[in-house]
Amino acid sequence: MRALIASLRLNSLYSITMPFTWQSALTYPILPPSAVIGLLANALQRYRDDNHPLEYLDRLESDIIWAGSRLLSPCVIRSYTMSAITKWQDLIGGKFTNALGRQFAFTRRLQIAAVFQEGRYLEDLVRALQTTPLTCGDSESPATVEAAPRIADVTEFSAQLVTTRFAAPYSSQTRIEAGNGEVLLMHPRCKKTGRDFNLVSFIVPLRQERQIIYPDELTIRLTSEKALMIEAEDTGAVITYP
Repeated sequence: MRALIASLRLNSLYSITMPFTWQSALTYPILPPSAVIGLLANALQRYRDDNHPLEYLDRLESDIIWAGSRLLSPCVIRSYTMSAITKWQDLIGGKFTNALGRQFAFTRRLQIAAVFQEGRYLEDLVRALQTTPLTCGDSESPATVEAAPRIADVTEFSAQLVTTRFAAPYSSQTRIEAGNGEVLLMHPRCKKTGRDFNLVSFIVPLRQERQIIYPDELTIRLTSEKALMIEAEDTGAVITYP
């Protein structure tokens, strides 16, 4: 197994909408796993430009074992009222807009990572992330790779206690031994399996002080989860489903 790791510099506010909050769109502070996979697939398709985007999504998603992101700097989330046009015809004399609430986040830096079983496209992804336009969650939020993405070896290991800086699966059996986190519902994949497209509970290592969100780390006592070690100094262990 091998991992791709990249640090993103955010060039604007971003809004990664929680899918169950359309009328009052809340944002994730980090990229959920599905957004990381989508970002990689979009960059690879733009770089190679020889197949439909969904073809590259299929290829990457079948090879990716785990994907995630984490804050590298403090994050601020604020709510705004947006005016959305609902009817374009004859705007004069009628009310054809809705005022909807929407959250936006800002942080200077995020780290994304993905673990591949085979990694056939790793070298192309390194070049794609450096040469194609990247966005964080939506087409309005440009991001830039700070330095050349890195490729690292990954090993599975056995341990009772695992400390991680990335989101981990969360259930009623999860035991947090140390650290702070927030439980969020996120999509672990981009494409549904059969008729299922479930949101899954993850606990994200975060702590909040005076409305500022700071990155943290969690020490979790494993039950049925699987631990992977990404052999990179600033990445470390990640936890995934068995």
